[in-house]
Amino acid sequence: MSLDSATRERIETLLTSHRVVLFMKGTRQQPMCGFSAAATNTLNELLPEYHTVNVLEDQEIREGIKLYGEWPTIPQLYVDGELIGGADIISQMYGSGELHTLFGAAAPDRTPPEITITDAAAEAIRQGTANAQGAALHLEIGPDHSAGFQLAPAGKHDIVAHANGLEVHFDPASAQRARGIVIDWVSTVQGEGLSLKFPGAPEIKSLSVQQLQARLAAGDITLIDVRPAASRAMAAPLSAARVLEEEGYESLASLPKDTALAFICHHGISSRAMAERFAAHGFSNVHNVEGGMDAWASEVDPGVPRY
Repeated sequence: MSLDSATRERIETLLTSHRVVLFMKGTRQQPMCGFSAAATNTLNELLPEYHTVNVLEDQEIREGIKLYGEWPTIPQLYVDGELIGGADIISQMYGSGELHTLFGAAAPDRTPPEITITDAAAEAIRQGTANAQGAALHLEIGPDHSAGFQLAPAGKHDIVAHANGLEVHFDPASAQRARGIVIDWVSTVQGEGLSLKFPGAPEIKSLSVQQLQARLAAGDITLIDVRPAASRAMAAPLSAARVLEEEGYESLASLPKDTALAFICHHGISSRAMAERFAAHGFSNVHNVEGGMDAWASEVDPGVPRY
């Protein structure tokens, strides 16, 4: 298949009008796929402004850009009219410092962060990675303190921190944000998971479903439901709840920092992680609803479906 001249001209006009162009799914403010989100997260670290093209809104550009650069996937980054690559290459160049050089930014600080891994977390990590031969534990921390662990091959440009006999691999931005963090293991009757606490962040207060009921009746707390749409379809959010997925993190994070917040999910694990994210973002009065919607259904309102 060849690229028609009209589409080629449209692409070339975009590339000559803007030094940095990212062809992506969605927008910089709202990426619509994980790879596009990864690309924008990386570029946001270095560039206050760059041009994005939402290929989901333009089928001609979506297919045409693949032909133009002979690159089959989206996103695609162009700088000075030249194809740089997709999300993986952007990430690799960021980790190596090549992207900093390309944009005239200072070389990244590669000093490993000092972190703490509790004994409980260390044991859980060792058990979880026992069969992951050849894989390293990576921790990515976003600018809003969202965090995610994954097992992946070690990269030659990773920044590696050591704690409690374990290695944790970071990209340059995550390494800076990880300074002083404590990685712990949260275990309740409802479930278990790794917990991340940032230095200076307030403690997350536990809230029983009975206490939540009383606080909602008093109108002195804002409840945020962090469950995905599929879970909310099985058990609708409480009438007073604001839905994170519908309103967006940025909108809720703009609330006054002293707002009393309570986070709820299915069992109380993912809500704790989100509560920690808001606490790290400066909120001082943050609660996690222990047991989540399942506890609410069994202890407060049997009319709420359990799933």
